Amino acid sequence: MNFRKATAQDIAKIVEMIADDELGQKRENFKMPLPKEYIHAFVNINADENQELIVLENDDLEIIGTLQLSFIQYLTYQGGIRAQIEAVRIRKDHRGRGIGKIMFRWAINRAKERNAHVLQLTTDKQRPKAIKFYEDLGFKATHEGMKMHF
Repeated sequence: MNFRKATAQDIAKIVEMIADDELGQKRENFKMPLPKEYIHAFVNINADENQELIVLENDDLEIIGTLQLSFIQYLTYQGGIRAQIEAVRIRKDHRGRGIGKIMFRWAINRAKERNAHVLQLTTDKQRPKAIKFYEDLGFKATHEGMKMHF
């Protein structure tokens, strides 16, 4: 398996994985041709040195997973860097094989390489299996998250 930075040619496969679950189907718009908003978002992500959109390829060079790491510089923790992991997805036909653990080990190591002092994530409360998975990896629910959608 190979981790690499996503390219423009990968966008459709990434969006397809993001849209391929009960919650993703409600908020994503996966169709071909891909809506221009996804292309615009990729261009912005790709241009930002603090964003890493990553794909995982199997031995046949098929994309089977994706995640996004954001590195956030701030003043607290003595000017620390916080890593945020988002949009972790595994292609449906590859789930249940331990790939999620491999992806998180990679992300944890990458956050350490970038000198982050914490790796954080949010997950929807409607995903109890995901919450259990994250807890089993060592993540702790130390804060209460809040959002305001527009």
